[in-house]
Amino acid sequence: MTTLSHTTISPMKHFRPTALLAALALSGLMATAAQAADTLRIALPGPTTGPVAQYGSMVREGAFTAIEQINAAGGVNGQQLEGVVIDDACEPKQGPIAANRAINEDIHFVVGHVCSGATIAAAAIYDEEGVLMITPSATAPALTDGKNYEYIFRVTGRDDQQGPAAAQYILDVAKPKKVAILHDKQSYGQGIANAVRVTLEKAGLKPVLFEGINAGDADYSAIITKLRSQGVDFVYYGGYHPEMGLLLRQAAEQGVKAKFMGPEGAGNPDINAIAGNAVEGMLLTLPKDFSADPANAAIVKAFQAKKRDASGAFQLSAYAAVQAIVDGIKATGSDDPEQVAKWLHANTVKTPVGELKWTAQGDLESYPYVVYTWHKDGSKTLAK
Repeated sequence: MTTLSHTTISPMKHFRPTALLAALALSGLMATAAQAADTLRIALPGPTTGPVAQYGSMVREGAFTAIEQINAAGGVNGQQLEGVVIDDACEPKQGPIAANRAINEDIHFVVGHVCSGATIAAAAIYDEEGVLMITPSATAPALTDGKNYEYIFRVTGRDDQQGPAAAQYILDVAKPKKVAILHDKQSYGQGIANAVRVTLEKAGLKPVLFEGINAGDADYSAIITKLRSQGVDFVYYGGYHPEMGLLLRQAAEQGVKAKFMGPEGAGNPDINAIAGNAVEGMLLTLPKDFSADPANAAIVKAFQAKKRDASGAFQLSAYAAVQAIVDGIKATGSDDPEQVAKWLHANTVKTPVGELKWTAQGDLESYPYVVYTWHKDGSKTLAK
């Protein structure tokens, strides 16, 4: 973010502005206004600090790659794009603070937030102020259900799309005898865990345990003892990689042989350092790897040129979020968020993550999830 410099003139006795000084001042103001008009700022709120800061990095990599490519091609309607990074630490209480900062800086478009809790906390502020927000990663249904928002969109699936995909794999492929479902008591983790439970129970498989753990704890031996005492052979965990890593490691240390599965929030390379060899074989539901699509080869090359990874969970969805905003501005010939939002609700946008079409409440009509097996070398393969 650029801070405008200013000059302070010391007071002088009997100072009177001359016509020349007045003209210079006016021209300076006009130059500043012209510079502002030539730049369209997009806020990028998400975690730059905290235990899941890497997810914010994924989103920023995608957003900045899109911004750079669009600017290199001439920008949008004569304007260059500028990404403005705002930290919310993935904390719900920081969501409104970050939202108000973007609004106070007169930013009208947002790609973010990253975590569901912070996104939910910020969304009402954006919608009330007429700021268009597209989240590339917040999956909680509570973000949009029953809200009647006009300016809130997402370019990822919902928990009630991802959860059933995980549950179907459990039912059709894993076929465990005793399932436990754990979650981190937060909007994202608990929401997706509940979606898995509902789908399993509808199919007649009732989990022997559905319980929350405290995110940030260092010792989960109590819950692992429960898993062992009840003979659990499959554990679904709704939450992020720090807790999943500890659960995997501590379960292995206590001799629990259960298979573990989680959502895309657990699919972070840092989990390998936390879990060690116990991470081998972890199952994950992730968005389809759009970086492997030949149609995206040029975009992937642009990522690689900046030493960025296009294959992560959120990079290409963040790229798509920026693209959707730009397509809306181009189509309407306006950077008015109201006009862009109306256009997005009424049209389909072709992006690296597919053709996106939104429901009336800003959710995608469909989104593909795939089950992967995670390996201790950090690679992943399609689950069998």
